[in-house]
Amino acid sequence: MLELSRQVVIPDHEIEMQAVRAQGAGGQNVNKVSSAIHLRFDIRASSLPEGFKEKLLALGDRRISQDGVVIIKAQNHRTQERNRAEALARLKALIKGVMYAPKKRVPTRPSKGAKRRRLESKKKRGQHKALRGKVDL
Repeated sequence: MLELSRQVVIPDHEIEMQAVRAQGAGGQNVNKVSSAIHLRFDIRASSLPEGFKEKLLALGDRRISQDGVVIIKAQNHRTQERNRAEALARLKALIKGVMYAPKKRVPTRPSKGAKRRRLESKKKRGQHKALRGKVDL
Protein backbone atom coordinates (compact mmCIF):
# COMPACT_ATOMS: atom_id res chain seq x y z
CA MET A 1 0.00 0.00 0.00
CA LEU A 2 1.44 3.38 -1.08
CA GLU A 3 0.32 6.18 1.25
CA LEU A 4 0.38 9.61 -0.38
CA SER A 5 -1.52 11.46 2.35
CA ARG A 6 -3.99 10.65 5.11
CA GLN A 7 -6.88 10.55 2.64
CA VAL A 8 -5.17 9.28 -0.52
CA VAL A 9 -3.81 5.72 -0.56
CA ILE A 10 -2.98 3.49 -3.52
CA PRO A 11 -3.62 -0.22 -2.86
CA ASP A 12 -0.95 -2.73 -3.86
CA HIS A 13 -3.12 -4.45 -6.48
CA GLU A 14 -3.18 -1.24 -8.59
CA ILE A 15 0.63 -1.14 -8.85
CA GLU A 16 2.15 -3.81 -11.07
CA MET A 17 5.84 -4.54 -10.47
CA GLN A 18 7.95 -6.95 -12.46
CA ALA A 19 11.59 -7.91 -11.90
CA VAL A 20 13.74 -7.74 -15.04
CA ARG A 21 17.44 -7.91 -15.75
CA ALA A 22 19.25 -4.60 -15.40
CA GLN A 23 21.27 -3.04 -18.20
CA GLY A 24 24.85 -1.81 -18.10
CA ALA A 25 27.95 -2.83 -16.22
CA GLY A 26 27.85 -5.40 -13.43
CA GLY A 27 29.80 -8.40 -14.64
CA GLN A 28 28.26 -11.86 -14.45
CA ASN A 29 25.73 -10.68 -11.88
CA VAL A 30 23.90 -8.54 -14.42
CA ASN A 31 23.37 -11.56 -16.70
CA LYS A 32 22.03 -13.86 -13.99
CA VAL A 33 20.01 -11.80 -11.53
CA SER A 34 16.78 -9.90 -12.24
CA SER A 35 17.42 -6.93 -9.98
CA ALA A 36 15.79 -4.10 -11.97
CA ILE A 37 12.12 -3.27 -11.41
CA HIS A 38 9.55 -2.34 -14.04
CA LEU A 39 6.67 -0.51 -12.33
CA ARG A 40 3.37 0.00 -14.18
CA PHE A 41 0.50 2.08 -12.80
CA ASP A 42 -2.70 2.61 -14.81
CA ILE A 43 -3.94 6.10 -13.99
CA ARG A 44 -7.43 5.70 -15.48
CA ALA A 45 -8.14 2.40 -13.67
CA SER A 46 -6.76 3.60 -10.33
CA SER A 47 -8.65 4.69 -7.23
CA LEU A 48 -7.12 8.17 -7.29
CA PRO A 49 -9.54 11.14 -7.14
CA GLU A 50 -10.68 12.36 -10.56
CA GLY A 51 -8.88 15.70 -10.21
CA PHE A 52 -5.53 13.98 -9.67
CA LYS A 53 -6.15 11.67 -12.64
CA GLU A 54 -6.85 14.63 -14.94
CA LYS A 55 -3.75 16.51 -13.79
CA LEU A 56 -1.54 13.43 -14.21
CA LEU A 57 -2.86 12.75 -17.71
CA ALA A 58 -2.37 16.41 -18.64
CA LEU A 59 1.30 16.29 -17.62
CA GLY A 60 3.78 16.17 -20.47
CA ASP A 61 5.86 13.57 -18.65
CA ARG A 62 7.63 10.99 -20.82
CA ARG A 63 6.98 8.28 -18.19
CA ILE A 64 3.22 8.46 -18.89
CA SER A 65 2.21 6.57 -22.05
CA GLN A 66 -0.60 7.52 -24.46
CA ASP A 67 -2.81 4.92 -22.74
CA GLY A 68 -2.44 6.69 -19.38
CA VAL A 69 -0.04 4.16 -17.86
CA VAL A 70 2.91 5.31 -15.77
CA ILE A 71 5.99 3.22 -16.58
CA ILE A 72 9.02 3.51 -14.29
CA LYS A 73 12.18 1.42 -14.58
CA ALA A 74 14.44 1.43 -11.54
CA GLN A 75 17.85 -0.18 -11.97
CA ASN A 76 20.29 2.06 -10.09
CA HIS A 77 20.85 -0.33 -7.19
CA ARG A 78 22.24 -3.85 -7.04
CA THR A 79 19.35 -5.32 -5.04
CA GLN A 80 15.77 -5.83 -6.08
CA GLU A 81 14.45 -4.46 -2.78
CA ARG A 82 16.24 -1.12 -3.13
CA ASN A 83 15.14 -0.78 -6.76
CA ARG A 84 11.55 -1.54 -5.71
CA ALA A 85 11.70 1.15 -3.03
CA GLU A 86 13.16 3.63 -5.53
CA ALA A 87 10.44 2.91 -8.11
CA LEU A 88 7.71 3.43 -5.50
CA ALA A 89 9.38 6.66 -4.33
CA ARG A 90 9.46 7.96 -7.93
CA LEU A 91 5.77 7.12 -8.41
CA LYS A 92 4.94 8.82 -5.12
CA ALA A 93 6.89 11.96 -6.12
CA LEU A 94 5.13 12.06 -9.51
CA ILE A 95 1.67 11.90 -7.94
CA LYS A 96 2.52 14.30 -5.10
CA GLY A 97 3.58 16.82 -7.75
CA VAL A 98 -0.02 17.16 -8.90
CA MET A 99 -1.66 16.88 -5.48
CA TYR A 100 -0.99 20.44 -4.40
CA ALA A 101 -1.80 23.53 -6.45
CA PRO A 102 1.08 26.02 -6.71
CA LYS A 103 0.69 29.21 -4.69
CA LYS A 104 -0.75 32.11 -6.63
CA ARG A 105 1.79 34.88 -7.09
CA VAL A 106 0.79 38.18 -5.53
CA PRO A 107 2.24 41.00 -7.63
CA THR A 108 4.14 43.62 -5.62
CA ARG A 109 5.56 47.05 -6.39
CA PRO A 110 8.86 48.56 -5.31
CA SER A 111 8.56 51.32 -2.72
CA LYS A 112 9.28 55.00 -3.54
CA GLY A 113 12.48 54.80 -1.50
CA ALA A 114 13.65 51.74 -3.43
CA LYS A 115 12.98 53.48 -6.75
CA ARG A 116 14.83 56.62 -5.58
CA ARG A 117 17.85 54.59 -4.39
CA ARG A 118 17.96 52.67 -7.70
CA LEU A 119 17.91 55.87 -9.77
CA GLU A 120 20.57 57.49 -7.57
CA SER A 121 22.88 54.50 -7.96
CA LYS A 122 22.35 54.56 -11.75
CA LYS A 123 23.15 58.27 -11.86
CA LYS A 124 26.27 57.78 -9.72
CA ARG A 125 27.45 54.93 -11.94
CA GLY A 126 26.89 57.07 -15.07
CA GLN A 127 28.95 59.91 -13.59
CA HIS A 128 31.72 57.46 -12.71
CA LYS A 129 31.78 56.18 -16.31
CA ALA A 130 31.70 59.74 -17.72
CA LEU A 131 34.96 60.48 -15.88
CA ARG A 132 36.71 57.80 -17.93
CA GLY A 133 36.61 59.90 -21.10
CA LYS A 134 39.47 61.87 -22.69
CA VAL A 135 40.87 64.77 -20.74
CA ASP A 136 40.80 68.15 -22.58
CA LEU A 137 43.58 70.61 -21.70
